[in-house]
Amino acid sequence: MAKTKKNNYLLHIGLFIFTFITTTIAGAEWISATPGPYEISFLAKGLPYSLSMLFILSCHEFGHYFAARIHKVDATLPFFIPFPSITGFLNFGTMGAVIKTRSPIETRKAMFDIGVAGPIAGFIACLIILFWGFTHVPGKEYILNIHPDYFANDFGKGQLELAFGNTFIFSLFKDILVDPSTFFPPMSEIYHYPYLCVGWFGLFVTAMNMIPVGQLDGGHISYTMFGDETHYKGAVISFSLLFILGTLGLLEGVLDIGITFGWSGWLFWALILYFFIKLKHPPVPDNTELDFKRKLLGYISFIILLLSFSPTPFIISFGG
Repeated sequence: MAKTKKNNYLLHIGLFIFTFITTTIAGAEWISATPGPYEISFLAKGLPYSLSMLFILSCHEFGHYFAARIHKVDATLPFFIPFPSITGFLNFGTMGAVIKTRSPIETRKAMFDIGVAGPIAGFIACLIILFWGFTHVPGKEYILNIHPDYFANDFGKGQLELAFGNTFIFSLFKDILVDPSTFFPPMSEIYHYPYLCVGWFGLFVTAMNMIPVGQLDGGHISYTMFGDETHYKGAVISFSLLFILGTLGLLEGVLDIGITFGWSGWLFWALILYFFIKLKHPPVPDNTELDFKRKLLGYISFIILLLSFSPTPFIISFGG
């Protein structure tokens, strides 16, 4: 039996602390809508954002990690990936987190369990953060502290505006949990509300990971559920849809021809999938069919993809 390698705890802890710092700064930026530097006392306002973000990322990656441990697959602890603020870039303070398996995954059952555990755990974490966010929306005075002229007739006119694209689960939470008679921010102001912002971002990342391509979580699930041939067909279709959405978004950004469907970032993601992650899943030396419970969980995971996916996640326009 191969000797299990030890984790580099200093590296894991260091990356976690660095990501905590960068997400706290990002949270302060999203809330205030002004770039730093900030005083330490103001940075504390970024803590709800950073702690929520790290909670969702940790749930996702430790879902993978503990599933690997159950199947006696040697895996690292999560590597959190910090992303410092860069002027002009959308920045959430992190590029996510990953674990790395250091021993082969020999069975489809193990591959499925490791693949599905992350997005299921991460999605549940998103729902918890979103529930708290939707049930604790501050009053109008909160947005007025950020934009004193928010309710003026000319607010935002002629200015560049960023809006998050809606998703089914986000809309459902709003319909169920928000009193229509109370103020609720539009999607162009959601990022000022840390729990709503992080919950939305968690859904976005979950959807990206659940696309059934190559070695994404969705690819692991698709491959183990449907086999190599069907998985590859689904991967080609998924890649094509992302490519089309990305191209539509790029055309709108360059030509401004009124296309309201798509996002240029999907084209970038599609090319990463094609050239680096690859569409085809590596073979697993086991043809045992998954049991009914795992197949049911797999279908639920793809429902999560549909609930979390937004064809136009970021909308940049001029107010008017």
